[in-house]
Amino acid sequence: MENIIDIFDERGFIEQVTDRDLLAGQLNRPTTCYIGFDPTARSLHAGSLLPIMSLVHMQRVGHRPIVLIGGGTALIGDPSGKTEMRPIMDRKEINENAECIKKQLSRFIDFSNGKAIMVNNADWLTGLGYIDFLRDIGRHFSVNRMLTAESYKARLETGLNFIEFNYMLLQSYDFWYLFKHHDCRLQIGGNDQWGNIIAGADLTRRLEQEIVHGLTLPLLTTSAGIKMGKTHKGAVWLDPELTSPYHYYQYWINQDDRDVERFLALFTLIPMDEVRRLGALDGADIREAKAVLAYEATMLCHGKEAADRARAESMSFFSAGLPQEASETGSDDHGPSYNITRGRLEQGIPAYVLFEMAGLCGTRSEARRLISQGGGYLNGDRIQVFDQMISTENLNGNAILLRAGKKRYTRILMGD
Repeated sequence: MENIIDIFDERGFIEQVTDRDLLAGQLNRPTTCYIGFDPTARSLHAGSLLPIMSLVHMQRVGHRPIVLIGGGTALIGDPSGKTEMRPIMDRKEINENAECIKKQLSRFIDFSNGKAIMVNNADWLTGLGYIDFLRDIGRHFSVNRMLTAESYKARLETGLNFIEFNYMLLQSYDFWYLFKHHDCRLQIGGNDQWGNIIAGADLTRRLEQEIVHGLTLPLLTTSAGIKMGKTHKGAVWLDPELTSPYHYYQYWINQDDRDVERFLALFTLIPMDEVRRLGALDGADIREAKAVLAYEATMLCHGKEAADRARAESMSFFSAGLPQEASETGSDDHGPSYNITRGRLEQGIPAYVLFEMAGLCGTRSEARRLISQGGGYLNGDRIQVFDQMISTENLNGNAILLRAGKKRYTRILMGD
């Protein structure tokens, strides 16, 4: 069995480890590990991909992942990485979100035949007796030590309430519970979870006289300083109804050149020799590496058929002279569009009027200025005069491609 520590090292997954040598020894044999996911929304987003991919790699080399849905802890809220208290959610909303997340994770992880399991900590946390919990679990925690955890220190300045203060105890209990009932010996999490992971390992040692391990992943930002999984338009969701496969593909193909090799290593299963080859490309050739990143990431999340469609659509825009990065601003699976009847298009429409109708310019005066200054394009060609007539003769298939400047575009789609 290939040791997963070596794979994680080579691909850039490791931030901190409890004891590297002991963990490497544990991972020389099949090991059960877990990561927790908060069901605070109906979908995970691209910021959750690093922990998901760590479980993918664990399973590929023969370990057993446990996906823990935090249905119980979500009733309180994790203060880690937060400057203010999370909104308290009701159980109905949490359970609905948990079901959606289960479906998403099943696209990455094989849960058949016990190869991985999924649990919800509401099953054991919500039935705990408060007095018993304080007596049996709370007595093992030092308040002084808890206050040194980064997740608590950062919140002390803005206010940390007692509900949140209990979160470390509950997550520690999760680790102990999974060890006791599933022989789970490794917890993986973001680096903001380090204090909680250490506390869980310590609790298990105190209760069971057994050593369990912790490993944290880096908290990623892009080279531009943007938090992973975010764009100027908001989160990039793993749910295709919230972020279509086409726009998911665009998110990856638009990554900064400086991030391509790192993201190929983290978010695809491409062998590292090929990752390094692609990462060494520069200039115009880097687009090959970006296309591979986009395709492989989309295929993992949405399947081969959706990735094929997203790639074909992206290539169609590019072949029409449209920069692929512009298509991130689209609103459906085929990019932004404006529908018009055949009869209206047959009459012909001045270019500046159509630019305003399609929303590429706010007013017709703005459209005239844009086109007169050379910023208007029709099917990849610059429009020479602002009142050039656009009609059915300009159709490319069933569409006309308009572009304003470098990045704003739309397709004119002809209907009945």
